[in-house]
Amino acid sequence: MNESNAADTAWILFATALVLLMTPGLALFYGGMVRGKNVLSTFMHSFFALGLMTLQWIVVGYSLAYAPDIGGGIIGGFDHVLLDGVGLAPSAVAPNIPHLAFMAFQMMFAIITPALISGAFAERLRFSTYCVFIVLWGTLVYDPICHWVWGPQGWLAERGMLDFAGGTVVHLSAGVSALVFALVLGRRLAPTPPHNLPLTLVGAGLLWFGWFGFNAGSALAANERAVLALVNTHAAAAAAAVSWASVEWIRQRKPTALGVASGLVAGLVAITPAAGFVSPLGALAIGALTGPVCFFAVLMKSRLGYDDSLDAFGIHGVGGALGAVLTGVFASAAWNSPPDAASGIHGLLEGNSAVLVEQLSGVMLCAAYSAIVTWVILKVLDGLIGLRVPEDAEREGLDVSLHGEEAYHVGQATALTGAD
Repeated sequence: MNESNAADTAWILFATALVLLMTPGLALFYGGMVRGKNVLSTFMHSFFALGLMTLQWIVVGYSLAYAPDIGGGIIGGFDHVLLDGVGLAPSAVAPNIPHLAFMAFQMMFAIITPALISGAFAERLRFSTYCVFIVLWGTLVYDPICHWVWGPQGWLAERGMLDFAGGTVVHLSAGVSALVFALVLGRRLAPTPPHNLPLTLVGAGLLWFGWFGFNAGSALAANERAVLALVNTHAAAAAAAVSWASVEWIRQRKPTALGVASGLVAGLVAITPAAGFVSPLGALAIGALTGPVCFFAVLMKSRLGYDDSLDAFGIHGVGGALGAVLTGVFASAAWNSPPDAASGIHGLLEGNSAVLVEQLSGVMLCAAYSAIVTWVILKVLDGLIGLRVPEDAEREGLDVSLHGEEAYHVGQATALTGAD
C-alpha cells in the first residue's frame, strides 16, 4: 500500500483552507453588489452552504462523486456513505495523501459550487427554498457531473475530457443552473446599483487568493504541476482584469472598479479547467480573451430581459464554458508532460483537434444536464413550497423579513446604503 507524502499532505491541507476561504470571499463579492437591506441574506447563501453542504458531502455526496462506479461511468456507489472506508491511508484517487485529506479538499468545491448560483436569485428567493434546493442540486447535479469528469471510471474522463480544477464541474454547471434559475424566478421588483463596492473588491481579492488553492491544489501534490497551475491562475486573472477594464474604457470612457473585479474573477473561472495543461503564455491568452467575452455576456442580460442579479451566468457559466473550450486549443504537451509519460496532452494549436472536440461535446452535455435537472428541481419546489418571497417582503428587504436582522444601524443606513 502507498504511504502518504508529508510535503504533499501539508500542501493539500493548506490548499483546503484556501478554498474554504473562497466561500466567505464569495459572500463579500456578492454582498457588496446587492441593496443594503439584502446584504445579510446574501451572506447567508454562502455561509449557510458551508454548513449544509458539508453535511451533504459527508453523508452521501462524496460517495456519489468518488466511490467506485456502479455502472456506465454515471454515478458512484454507496461505498463511502457517512465516510465509510475514508480513512488516513492513501487511496486510489489520491495515492500520495490520506484519503480523508482528499475528501476534505473536494468538500470545499462541493460547498462553493451551489453558493455560486445564488448570484442569480439574490434579493428575492425564500431562504427555506434555498436550503432544500442546494441539497437537491448538489446531489442530483454536482455529484453526478463530478463523477463523470473526476470520479473513478467517469464516462467523460474516459472519453478524454480535460478539467484540471473545475471549469466544467464547478463553474459551467453552476452558471448554467443560475441562468435557468433567473429565467424561472423572474425579475426583481426594483434592481438597484451595488450598495458597497469596497465589499465586492475585498471579496474579489479573497477569491483571487483562495483560487491558488483551488487550482494549484488540484495537482494533489507539491510538485511542478502545482507551480504551473499557480502561475497560470495569476496570469489569467491579471490579463482578464486588464482586458475587461480596457473594453469598458473604450465603450464607456471610464474603467470601473466593479469591472476590474468582475474581470479578474472571470479570468480565474476561465483558467480553472486549463491551469495544469497550458503554458503561462497560453494562460495570458485565455485571460485576455475571457475579459471581453464575459463583459459582453453580462451586457446581454439586459437585452434578453432576464435578471441574473449578480452575473453568475455571464461570469461563471460563460467563463467556465470558454475556459473549457480554450483548454482544447492551448493545451501544451511541453508544459503538461508528466515525468513518467512520453508526452503530455497537446491541443489544437499543436495539431490535435481531438481534444477540442471532446471539450466542446463535454461542455454541451454538462450544460444541458445542468439546465434540465435544475429546471425540474425548481418546478417541483415551486409547486411544493414556493420559490419567491412575497412582494412586501422583497420591498422591505430580506435581511429583516427572512432573518430579523439589519446589516447597518438606522442612523447609518442612508449614508451607507442610500435612500433605498
